[in-house]
Amino acid sequence: MKKGLKLKGRLRLYLNWPIWLTVLLLMMVMQLFAADRKSGLIGTCYVIVFFLFAVVLRYTGHRKIRRDLIHFASTYGQMQMQVMKELTVPFAILNEEGQLLWGNDQFVAVAVNKKAARRNIANVFPEITETRLPLDGEEKIVHVRCQDQYYRAVLSLVSDDGFVQDEQLMPMDQLVETKKLITLFLYDETEMIEAEEKREAENLIVGLLYIDNYDEMIDSIDEVRQSLMTALIDRKINKTMQSIDAISKKMEKDKFLFVFKQSYLQGLIDNRFAILEDIRNINIGNEQTATISIGIGVGKGSYDERYDWARAAIDLALGRGGDQAVIKSGDQEQFFGGKRVQIERNTRVKARVKAHALRELIEGKERVIVMGHSIGDADSFGASVGIYRIATALNRKAHIVVDEVNASVKPIKERFYTGDYESDMLIDGEEAKELMDESTLLVIVDVNKGEHTECPELIDMAQSVVVIDHHRQAGDAIAKAVLFYIEPYASSASEMVAEICQYIGGGVKLRAAEAEAMYSGIMIDTNYFTDKTGVRTFEAMAYLKRNGVDSVRIRKMFREDINEYKIRAAAIQDTELYLDHYAIAECSSRDVESPTVLGAKIANSLLDIDKVKASFVLTKYNGKVYISARSIDELNVQVMMEKFHGGGHINMAGAQVPGLDVDGVKEQIRQLIDEMIADGDAD
Repeated sequence: MKKGLKLKGRLRLYLNWPIWLTVLLLMMVMQLFAADRKSGLIGTCYVIVFFLFAVVLRYTGHRKIRRDLIHFASTYGQMQMQVMKELTVPFAILNEEGQLLWGNDQFVAVAVNKKAARRNIANVFPEITETRLPLDGEEKIVHVRCQDQYYRAVLSLVSDDGFVQDEQLMPMDQLVETKKLITLFLYDETEMIEAEEKREAENLIVGLLYIDNYDEMIDSIDEVRQSLMTALIDRKINKTMQSIDAISKKMEKDKFLFVFKQSYLQGLIDNRFAILEDIRNINIGNEQTATISIGIGVGKGSYDERYDWARAAIDLALGRGGDQAVIKSGDQEQFFGGKRVQIERNTRVKARVKAHALRELIEGKERVIVMGHSIGDADSFGASVGIYRIATALNRKAHIVVDEVNASVKPIKERFYTGDYESDMLIDGEEAKELMDESTLLVIVDVNKGEHTECPELIDMAQSVVVIDHHRQAGDAIAKAVLFYIEPYASSASEMVAEICQYIGGGVKLRAAEAEAMYSGIMIDTNYFTDKTGVRTFEAMAYLKRNGVDSVRIRKMFREDINEYKIRAAAIQDTELYLDHYAIAECSSRDVESPTVLGAKIANSLLDIDKVKASFVLTKYNGKVYISARSIDELNVQVMMEKFHGGGHINMAGAQVPGLDVDGVKEQIRQLIDEMIADGDAD
């Protein structure tokens, strides 16, 4: 305490009251003099004695009073500090940077590592980052976890002049002057969270289970064993339902509804929905393997909302080709299964239904705008041309949005800049925006993600959207489509459009250039008819052949430049065989008109090498790394590419990775391969 300590406020007024009383007494003496001189003199003597006594008492007792006040303040501060230290609620004081200055006993018991907390509180509670520290006049609440305890941390900013720190937490030589401090209270909410988790575990969630190919599978066996097959499938399903204590109801011959406690969901996730494999392994001589799809709705919404999520999940599972389980909670999805190649459906009922629905939509509009994905390929362009011919056959004005295409499409595209076609058949994105209105139908082909389309702005502008695609549906697929036709088993979008042409009616007759564009799309997407080809693929090709396809002319259009052959040879020569089975190569983009197309060709070529299970070709182009991923039947490359926000098919997929170099993407691919092998997703 400084020697010249001055008393202030009410305490100073209280100690000086005798002096102020002396003034009042002097006024009284003056009145006494006016009444009687002798009385005034007597009063004056008494006032002088009182004043001298007050002055002596004031100045002789000041030092003792000051000492007593200091003792009281010190004792009070110690008591206050003791109360804070023994406070049952963990309490601490931080500086503006989040360094621990002082904490009571309860806080030290929680924090444990005091040295780490001195450096920064985030070392003890990672949730309390610098951005979550309070600013002026605000209070921040952060939920933190320390060991097995959960706390609600309340942080407030307060001002202070010269705060003295506890030497037990920080040595004297590290004392700092600070003007602002942060107070931190920790309120234990472990019991509340555990109760909430218990309530969530008891919560009921809704699931839907569909047998994907019931009719085809039943038709593949004789009548005597059909009932046995159905009984075996039902038995497997009921056994799984019993293991999770579920209430299940068979709504139709191939559809089940079930309800179970959320506490059992983690068990299904841990065994990766083993029922998918159990159903697939049923074999009593049937030619087609039975597969199922499962959709589960999870969340804190109402039961109606969970059922809606379950329906959205089962639609997503079916849209991705079936044979998988999807868990949906609001906007979040989890995918399990889907590792096998989808079995082709021989029935054309769905194609007919979609064709009739598409015709009604086209006839209800004045104009049709068709677009595919960005940097369009042969399949995207061929499918667009097919929809164009359907619209014109139904007497509707039609346009195809084409901005940038790869080199392989240019010879096909040039055939439509002739007098046989209108000059505005092919337009760019800006022209399409001017034409878009309420009387326009937007048809999207060969892609189901809005951000990957030729002109994503058109989707927001359009009132009616149709999506036709053969890629597995993703969780962020176009949501506003009035007609969604996804067939992951199809070889290409051109194959799907060729089927629609046959069933839509209206006298659709393809011209030779249009048929060859669609034929080229099928040829490229099937790697010259070696991948994903089925009965319906060759039937579509036969239909296109009848419409004037010249295969010799197509072959000439797709001949390669000698420089591309050299680059392909160099890439194959430098290929890395990771774990002896996974080919990882880099494709040069120098002096190549369409590097991504060349990368896809290299990926296809690498599969011809013995013992190669999958190939990944990386191409640095326009500031991104393009990945072309291919496999035969031992690795689901589509799941891998989804990790890079890409997609495709089980054995043919791709992705675009911004912000990384080729070496960084290679390392991520190696890590993903290791993870899939560890999870049993790679054979």
